[in-house]
Amino acid sequence: MSDQLSPVIITLPPEIDITNADEVLELITAACAPGVTVLIADLTGTTFCDSGGLQRLVQASHKAAAAGAELRLAISPGGAVSRVIELTGISERLPVYSSAELAAASAPPPG
Repeated sequence: MSDQLSPVIITLPPEIDITNADEVLELITAACAPGVTVLIADLTGTTFCDSGGLQRLVQASHKAAAAGAELRLAISPGGAVSRVIELTGISERLPVYSSAELAAASAPPPG
């Protein structure tokens, strides 16, 4: 029997900006429990994310990695959030999926 837990999905708010970016970081890092290897930040319902929110997603990715987990982003294709993730290069640093279900179904990270 494996000691790995199922992927943890964190549903993020419709808008992420300076007023709640720190809360987003806290939500994601709080899910970094022992045995969790995959965290999914579900942004499929998020229509706006400013630079502070993007910065917190990258910080959350580093914190997840330090805890032995991989942060995956679920983002609806073609929307504003998808575009900003692509333009800023974050999509090259973090795995991006078109839904939380696809992110969860993807193979677990090595190691």
